[in-house]
Amino acid sequence: MPGTVQRLGLGLALGLALAPALAMAQGRAPARYRVKLDTSKGAIVIQVTRAWAPRGADRFYALVRSGYYDQARFFRVVAGRWAQFGIAGDPALARRWRGRTFPDDPPREPNRRGTVAFAFAVPNGRTTQVFINLRNHSPAFDRQGFAPFGKVVRGMRVADRLYAGYGERAGGGIRAGRQAPLFAGGNAYLEQHFPRLDFIRQARVVTQNR
Repeated sequence: MPGTVQRLGLGLALGLALAPALAMAQGRAPARYRVKLDTSKGAIVIQVTRAWAPRGADRFYALVRSGYYDQARFFRVVAGRWAQFGIAGDPALARRWRGRTFPDDPPREPNRRGTVAFAFAVPNGRTTQVFINLRNHSPAFDRQGFAPFGKVVRGMRVADRLYAGYGERAGGGIRAGRQAPLFAGGNAYLEQHFPRLDFIRQARVVTQNR
């Protein structure tokens, strides 16, 4: 009986600890909002328009507000193509969000240079990883179902300068199947093996319009 009570207590405590994050994950974002990524190369400001991809906008809003992207590395940067981030530097935090998928948004905006979209491997499998289009990937990415939810309105030169020397080797995309070390080791792994990666010092919502 004491063991049962103890387990119930631990379960309740864990549930209470996760409740704010779960609530954020299910919340509705403003119609428009801006997020500032304070990166190791400078500031990147993303304007999100919920009408473009409501589910993606809601998830990005929740992740930014929860601090998920703080200290996250740009682990997949291919010069002139894309810059991807979205695996938390803390392995426990990354694993906690890894299975929280959300339904797909139908693409409504083209994947032009500067747009930002969630990466995915399978339908309805988006979670936390996003990428900045460093060139125009429409119509190829549009046909594949990538749905931009925002665009860079300040700092594209910063995005272009993010360290790209490792290319796909630092983790690759979700579909490449090489991300297990990032989820297991987080920033400690990346700092040891890919020390030159740029990163997000802090991500914050700076303006919002409901």
